[in-house]
Amino acid sequence: VCGDVGFGKTEVALRAAFVAVTGGKQVAILAPTTLLAEQHYQNIADRFGKWPVKVAELSRFRSAKEVKAAMEGIADGTIDIVVGTHKLLSADVKFKRLGLLVIDEEHRFGVRHKEAIKALRADVDVLTLTATPIPRTLGMALEGLRDLSVIATAPQRRLAIKTFVRNESSGTIREAVLRELKRGGQVYFLHNEVETIENRRQKLEEILPEARIAVAHGQMPERELERVMRDFVAQRFNLLLCSTIIETGIDVPTANTIVIARADRFGLAQLHQLRGRVGRSHHQAYAYLLVPEMQSLTKQATQRLEAIQQMEELGSGFYLAMHDLEIRGAGEVLGENQSGNMMEIGFQLYNEMLAEAVRSLKAGREPDLLAPMQAATDINLHAPALLPHDYCGDVHLRLSFYKKLATARTGEQIDALVEEIVDRFGKLPAPAQTLIDVHRLRVLSAPYGVQKVDAAPGVISIAFKPNPPIDPMAIIHLIQKNRHIKLAGNDKLRIER
Repeated sequence: VCGDVGFGKTEVALRAAFVAVTGGKQVAILAPTTLLAEQHYQNIADRFGKWPVKVAELSRFRSAKEVKAAMEGIADGTIDIVVGTHKLLSADVKFKRLGLLVIDEEHRFGVRHKEAIKALRADVDVLTLTATPIPRTLGMALEGLRDLSVIATAPQRRLAIKTFVRNESSGTIREAVLRELKRGGQVYFLHNEVETIENRRQKLEEILPEARIAVAHGQMPERELERVMRDFVAQRFNLLLCSTIIETGIDVPTANTIVIARADRFGLAQLHQLRGRVGRSHHQAYAYLLVPEMQSLTKQATQRLEAIQQMEELGSGFYLAMHDLEIRGAGEVLGENQSGNMMEIGFQLYNEMLAEAVRSLKAGREPDLLAPMQAATDINLHAPALLPHDYCGDVHLRLSFYKKLATARTGEQIDALVEEIVDRFGKLPAPAQTLIDVHRLRVLSAPYGVQKVDAAPGVISIAFKPNPPIDPMAIIHLIQKNRHIKLAGNDKLRIER
């Protein structure tokens, strides 16, 4: 499921989990950070409170004793839903009857982790949630190896987040933070260097004496981190100075401004995710991307910042991911490499070859990898077959109709195309009519294994491929009945008319 930040992917996961649990299966929910796992655990415990469902959490927020109890419960099947970080993937976690695996923020897990997940069990359903799928996953979805659903509808009364790219200065920071504090909101200040985060805190205290500042990063002791986050949610602090630990899934509706220092050092998906931490209610939210000097940025950093500024409307995560796919190339389907080299044969042909193989496997036959790709029937009617340019002037339109006709697989598809062409350009001229006939013949002859039809005035020859899927007796009867049909060689019919 690909849906933008805060569009309700977690809700879909909760409902899926409910279906799985009531069906008597266990559910595992995998989250990239301890904070997010903790938050999911709280949500699920609240939502399933009225039902006889046992929920456990595996992360470093839990004591060794709790973890041990949870492991035993998973193994003997008493625990229905388990939420955890990468710890879920370790070898000593054994599930009794895992039915559904939910991966939240799928782009935060590497290919190896995902392969480890697949190896858990062959018959587990997997639901992955992400706002910005990584190119490899997106490639797989577009190739039809995975199903993809996009949640494109924003929640009601949700506003787009206003995004600004600014040079870093005390004035900008003070203005951004005070605007939010004055309306009673909270601010995230993102400083992604744990070594220097304390210096930043002192500077912020000088610029903003009125703010109550808390610090959160991944190298803090668990209990302290947990306490800081709970206090921030309870609004005891109004400025959270943090590292990217807040990147995924933290949901604080009252925080509506985020200031990102050194924004040029983040990736596209990261910036999109971080920006999605704010604007989760109906207030206008602001994101400030602070950079040192505009001129000194690398070309790619500038491109990223431009892309994130352009795509500020809601639901743009999917397009950002497509952007990313174009910049980096798709991944290998079977290997671990992220950017497979499909430029050699082109994306279109690659997809056709893949689709052909997938089709054969679904039909239960071995894909014939040596057979020529589009073994399309060669049809020659000895007459011009085309869309004349005085009939359909625009070259791009002509090409798109040729492509649509060439990929039509059934008579109905061709009928629909003819309707569209006549509707747009008027009555078909003779060459266009011939073109349609050629494609009708192609569709008709495919099921009989016809390779070539050559129709000259007076004689038609039809060539079949080796071992065509037809009854030889039928052909013999045809030749005996009709004097004008003859066999020419082993796989050719000659019709003289």
